[in-house]
Amino acid sequence: MHSNDFFRTDARTTLCEHFIAAGTVCSLSTNSESLLQAARETFVAVASPEDPTEISIRLWVEDADSPGQPWPKPYVRGLGHLVFAGFDARSSLLANLHTLRVIGRFSSAMAANKTYWRTVIFPVLMSIVCGSVGVIELHASCVAKNGLGLILAGPSRSGKSTLALALAQQGFQLLSDDRTFCSLRRGELWAWGLPRPLKLRREAASWFDELRAQEPNAIQNGERVFHHELKGRSVTHCRPRMFVFLERCDEHGISIAELEKGASKCRIEKELLPETSAAMQRQGSIVEELLSLSPYLLRYGGTPKEIASQLAESFANWQHCQVTGGQWRAS
Repeated sequence: MHSNDFFRTDARTTLCEHFIAAGTVCSLSTNSESLLQAARETFVAVASPEDPTEISIRLWVEDADSPGQPWPKPYVRGLGHLVFAGFDARSSLLANLHTLRVIGRFSSAMAANKTYWRTVIFPVLMSIVCGSVGVIELHASCVAKNGLGLILAGPSRSGKSTLALALAQQGFQLLSDDRTFCSLRRGELWAWGLPRPLKLRREAASWFDELRAQEPNAIQNGERVFHHELKGRSVTHCRPRMFVFLERCDEHGISIAELEKGASKCRIEKELLPETSAAMQRQGSIVEELLSLSPYLLRYGGTPKEIASQLAESFANWQHCQVTGGQWRAS
């Protein structure tokens, strides 16, 4: 290796596997079995992908000893089509959004922490590259039942995470908390998540028995929060069938109404980053599929369990109408 080869592009990374990440085929090569295992726990492994590889990721791990946690907040900056992400003094990656190649060098301590990869590094990486392959990242949680998904979109503090947990207690599986990726595969809309714990604010302890005797176990954006794992109650992807925008109200109660198409489109597109014309065209097709779900606006006030119960009933009624050919109306 050359002494100035910062990202170790001359080094051998003999471990290589393919994954479906946010509906996109990725190849990952590395010299770290632990890092590869973290990828297996995050994405969908495929031995022989049917579609061509779109994103190539190559990550080198140093053998030398390095300091462990706590690690600083990730640092992400872009210049044109190049995006740099730094995770500590010895761990960083560089993404070329034109060629869709990602190279990186990481400390052995960080490479060994599979949880940090699943909850921080891989989500940051996907947020950087997904738009360039035409995938849409929604500020939304998503739950699923029988492979069909309910997307819960809304701004911070609109109740996405608490409703996702309450719906999980109604028999749904968690796909994603706060960030949901949407893609088209063979003309069909799919939603994809990453296995991150639910982030719940301190007031959630008054709504859920499993949190009542606990104290918040994490700090995020300067706020003490619960990071709550739903063991055995999660999925990696589903087919979205309902799309709901959330608005919390002071008044107790719930109202749900179909949202006008133009307003729905503005809500979806306002958070999309500028991309190449080809990527924007692919994203446009996904937006149209999301709009075909006839998104709804849910205004509500009350406890998450009360709202989740009514949402679960609406979802069940919608499924029944799809099977029987009846007409479902928001009530």
